[in-house]
Amino acid sequence: MTEEQGRRIAVAGATGFVGRALVAALLEQGDEVLALTRHAERYDGPAVPVSADVTDEAATVGALRDCELAYYLVHSLDHGDFARRDALAARTFGAAAARAGVRRIVYLGGLGDDADALSPHLRSRREVETLLAAGGVPVTTLRAGIVIGHGGASWEIIRNVVEKVPALVVPRWALTRTQPIALSDAVRYLVGVGVPDALAYPQSRVYDIGGADVLRYVDVLTRVSAIEGRPALVVPVPVPARRLATLVASQALPLLTGVDSRTIRTLLESMRNEVVVRDERIRDVVDITPLDYDHAVLEALAERARRKRAR
Repeated sequence: MTEEQGRRIAVAGATGFVGRALVAALLEQGDEVLALTRHAERYDGPAVPVSADVTDEAATVGALRDCELAYYLVHSLDHGDFARRDALAARTFGAAAARAGVRRIVYLGGLGDDADALSPHLRSRREVETLLAAGGVPVTTLRAGIVIGHGGASWEIIRNVVEKVPALVVPRWALTRTQPIALSDAVRYLVGVGVPDALAYPQSRVYDIGGADVLRYVDVLTRVSAIEGRPALVVPVPVPARRLATLVASQALPLLTGVDSRTIRTLLESMRNEVVVRDERIRDVVDITPLDYDHAVLEALAERARRKRAR
């Protein structure tokens, strides 16, 4: 492939809401993009579908041939044994990338202080960082909190709760700080760390990314209600977070949001951990001014409205 034709880039997780937006951005800049998927015949996006189960090393090696860069956006939150599944997939993908000659892997992980007692979800994200790099290919990890965008599990939980529950009693984790990021900004960072110059660095790198606002989870809910003009009452109470999260996840939220109960439970348990940007070195690599929370919400709502009109 010539330089004029662009690069060949693989995206594992291309069917997810971040993956679809990333594929579109990569294609727009002229790259050839391969969508790695277990069911290539079902893929309806604009990239070139390639059959590959990321737990099958031989198949993944074949899918990654001639790719200089691979994005890894895979997770298994809807499974009870997600940590084991994600560890196997990351180890296999990292080894396959090395065998295929990939120069760098870019991974979207999770924020959180390593000195904190991280939730199982965030511990798994850290483990994936390590296992991806174990095969010898340098990994650039972007650690993010909630990604605000149409179709994202966390965002759909927030939106549906605000729109369908006028009064919500939540545990004290509602006062925990978080730093949401707009989907569009997350994609800009993902594209930015994958430019050809970035591939020249031999070491793995980790960057924190987030939006312009640091908020409490209670503010994440109430500001959406204000934007939509829906009065909402959110009351933090001293109920053990794990017990309440399990109760809500198993009974109410799946019905309200359409998100499966295992994913909801896993995400809610992570809300006890503060997820904010602590290192701003990403500014030296990707020069953007991230959106504030309100504008990220407006973007997500506008995309939802656009999809509804298209249907």
